[in-house]
Amino acid sequence: MPGGIPRAQPPPDDLPRHPLWRFRRNPLRRGTDVAQAWIGLGLLLAVLVAMPGAMFLIGDTAYRHYAHTARHQAATRHQSTAVLLYDSPRHPEPGSDEEKRTRYRVEVRFTDRLGHSRTGCVDAHPGLPAGSTVTVWTGPEGGITDPPMTAAEIRSRCMGWAIIAALAVALAGAAAYGIAERTLHRRNLAAWDTAWARTAPRWTTPT
Repeated sequence: MPGGIPRAQPPPDDLPRHPLWRFRRNPLRRGTDVAQAWIGLGLLLAVLVAMPGAMFLIGDTAYRHYAHTARHQAATRHQSTAVLLYDSPRHPEPGSDEEKRTRYRVEVRFTDRLGHSRTGCVDAHPGLPAGSTVTVWTGPEGGITDPPMTAAEIRSRCMGWAIIAALAVALAGAAAYGIAERTLHRRNLAAWDTAWARTAPRWTTPT
């Protein structure tokens, strides 16, 4: 055949197969197929075992952090009453659900924990006239800040970190399987080339 021995052509990887075909005995199953099957099963079990532990560890660490932060905020932040200096803008759709959710930035005057009169901006309901009062929280330096974190906010943030931990474990398992699969695939290609180099001369007639 012109050009020497043709290149080996391994079977395509997109052939329809049973999901557990690598565990079934058949004459075409290779050692790398068995290895890939057991690697996949081992990584799956490892992910299932590690995921709850990672979620608990990260969630507990996050809870301790946010609980400490909430206690510090409660000890250093002060609740005060502020007075609107200007009218709050009116919403274009009075009485609507959107109006109930909308807040406008309005300048207010308030007294900090040291008794000093200060001004700042807060999010106020639509349509409040000047002179209306709103509740504000002030920080250690007297400026307006967010209220201390609530128990619900702490739980929500901890759950978020626990979910991130679970996703990280799953992605690590998927990455490990992908590396193993690529490595075994390269070994299969090398084995095909070696086998073809021994077999091709009996099926071809180089010229």
